Amino acid sequence: MPTAWLNFARLLPEELPPPQDAEGGSALELMTRIRLRAVQEQERSDEALLPVPEEVRRRYAEIGRPTRLTRARALERHLGTPARIYLKREDQLPTGSFKLNSAIAQAYFASREGVRTLVTETGAGQWGHAVQYAARMFGLESIVFWAGVSARQKTSRRAVLSMLGARVHESPSAVTAVGRAVRESGRHASGSLGTAIGEAISYAAEHPEVRYVSGSNLPHVLMHQTVIGQETRAQLTALGEEPDVLVAAVGGGSNLMGLMAPFLEQKRARGDGLRLIGAESAAAPRLTKGTWRYDHADPGRMTPLSKSYTLGLDYELPETHVGGLRQHSGSTAVGVLRSAGWLDAVAYEEREIFETGRLVLRLEGFLPAPESCHALRAAIDEASAARRPTVIVVCVSGHGLLDIEGYLDAFPLQGV
Repeated sequence: MPTAWLNFARLLPEELPPPQDAEGGSALELMTRIRLRAVQEQERSDEALLPVPEEVRRRYAEIGRPTRLTRARALERHLGTPARIYLKREDQLPTGSFKLNSAIAQAYFASREGVRTLVTETGAGQWGHAVQYAARMFGLESIVFWAGVSARQKTSRRAVLSMLGARVHESPSAVTAVGRAVRESGRHASGSLGTAIGEAISYAAEHPEVRYVSGSNLPHVLMHQTVIGQETRAQLTALGEEPDVLVAAVGGGSNLMGLMAPFLEQKRARGDGLRLIGAESAAAPRLTKGTWRYDHADPGRMTPLSKSYTLGLDYELPETHVGGLRQHSGSTAVGVLRSAGWLDAVAYEEREIFETGRLVLRLEGFLPAPESCHALRAAIDEASAARRPTVIVVCVSGHGLLDIEGYLDAFPLQGV
């Protein structure tokens, strides 16, 4: 298990563009006030490695880190490919996704700073689930603003969050000033990760004792997730393998950067010999159709301006089951990789990714989350096109057992 998180900024092909205030705005000051001191210190650090506190490492071990790296042999045989496909199984963690890697760290920091209540946003519900799980681990409470369409779709995960004791609000809600404003505008009525982000920040601004924690996009979250890639690198080395292709789904960018950051030195040295692929939803095609510019991450403009690939604040996201990838903008770090030509991007339609999930279930015996299906689909395409032995590594970011409603919409039960 890694003893330190990787401060990946120095490994990027270009410097990270800093966040900015909009003209006359004070979002930077607000974010300083409502975020945990420890994560802000991590983002300011110039150290190459940031030690993982012993308590956090102990908790990582308790939840099952390091996670398994498995060979998808049945899938390889089905495809008739010379490629070797490896799956990094973050879906096997207790909440069913990689999100615990940062949630545990942030809950630990909150407990050390005397914070008792955390507020956050969630898209598909994976991050909200992880925050509440980690909050209980350290005796804290959490408040979760959940993109409304996903909260209504995912009744199974909503039930689990309720049993864990989370206080959940569908976004846009009437709980915050930002939520009320969005509702009155008549836009983004079904909610999105962006509306939920704005509401979580608004709530923290209105309640000085509460601290806002983010689940993606921001550098400290991506740093925490580098345990994924560090473990993967060690596991591949033990197998005598070197990756040719790394694949991850991309929404905010934390599982992608978590997998790929520890391999960026290899990318710089090998160039096209190591391909990085981000797989996104065709319903929110930021990397494939967006523009590289400064934008707010939320329609309420509570966030500072950050540079990313964005579809713009006015983009109305369709109601899909892929809540974790359903946002108009993303991570600055992922944008730098894409802008510099280090990251390829592909987009898939929802029907195609659910078909991929069913195929993986039948061949490999587990049901992946809709978000993870994008990465698996990209890996299948790469393997199908391979004409020589190629090592493909995929981050399976989450399981689909709490996304079963989406699968049932795609494949209705017969004879019931």
